[in-house]
Amino acid sequence: MEKGKISSLQMAFMMYPTIVATAILGVPSITAKYAKTDLWLSPIFAALIGFLTVYIAYKLHQIYPKQTVFQFTEKIIGRIPGKIFGFLLLFFYIQNTGLILRAYAEFVVGSFLVRTPISVIMLSMILLCAFIVRGGVEVLGRSAELFVPVFIFPICILIILLIPDFDFKNIFPVLENGLMPPIKGAIIPGGWFSEFFLIIFLLPFLADMKKGMKSGMMTVFAVMMTLIVVNFLVLFVLGSTTPSKNYPLMNVSRYISLANFFEHVESAVMAVWIVGAFVKISVFYYASALGTAQWLNLSDYRPVVWPIGILIVIFSFWSLPSTIDVNRNDTSVFPLQGILMQTIIPLLLLVIAVVRKRNHKGTETG
Repeated sequence: MEKGKISSLQMAFMMYPTIVATAILGVPSITAKYAKTDLWLSPIFAALIGFLTVYIAYKLHQIYPKQTVFQFTEKIIGRIPGKIFGFLLLFFYIQNTGLILRAYAEFVVGSFLVRTPISVIMLSMILLCAFIVRGGVEVLGRSAELFVPVFIFPICILIILLIPDFDFKNIFPVLENGLMPPIKGAIIPGGWFSEFFLIIFLLPFLADMKKGMKSGMMTVFAVMMTLIVVNFLVLFVLGSTTPSKNYPLMNVSRYISLANFFEHVESAVMAVWIVGAFVKISVFYYASALGTAQWLNLSDYRPVVWPIGILIVIFSFWSLPSTIDVNRNDTSVFPLQGILMQTIIPLLLLVIAVVRKRNHKGTETG
């Protein structure tokens, strides 16, 4: 079904913007509502979900190395329950790809292209992603390798240019109300970290399989550090007003002014967002298309790429009617849904698989 191969580094480059792209824009303000001035601590607790998810995905792949998540689920819990879970997982990924596409378009239209119809933004992005997905995992890996430096560089420049506006007193008081506020603030970014389960679709195509676990863990660490830095950035500039901003990183970038000449660098944030969203939507789209073909036992996933693309666009319009609903979904529904579908249920599958394997060995030796 997929003959391409990627390196563990390419997998890391695919997963890094898949998590960070949407998390750096809206998550700092959502986290600040719970954690207040301790929002920089929340990504550390949230990353624990990421480390656990990578471990689960890698161990499941080790037990069933030549099988997909849809095949080994049927072996672990039976054919019909396995098919039901496979369908729910596909529905989850297709729906969320639609919501990511919607959030991307809402941001672009709301912040920059005010008079452009949102459907034009969505269709142009999904069309571009469809060509990449049809190219296969190798094309996706090389695209991510090319775009990730473009994604990281403006963030580094942003940090350097904002240093004169930093007010380091904003970090105080540290842990005024104990550890509970930052732990509560970690639940929402935890939903983003659970997306590391997507590596289950990429591990079978690694050329250097032994580095799979290490590469996944290093990516979780890189994402954690990025979110800590972004949270510090937002906190040092915006302080206690952070929870009231929809896109705090965008607000922060508007503070940059060098000699009344170098200003309006919001376009750099938009560039980061578009590049990151492109990689993120492509990875989700690829998992949805590949997963659908595997669930239907097809010999090739490419015939389903266009139909899945249409479904994604339909979900982007149909799932949530307004921006308020999109924001409410990001805070109330997605984090719990993501952790349940991508961490808790796979953990239960892993426990059952390990117990079955031990029992099988026990009966063989007996």
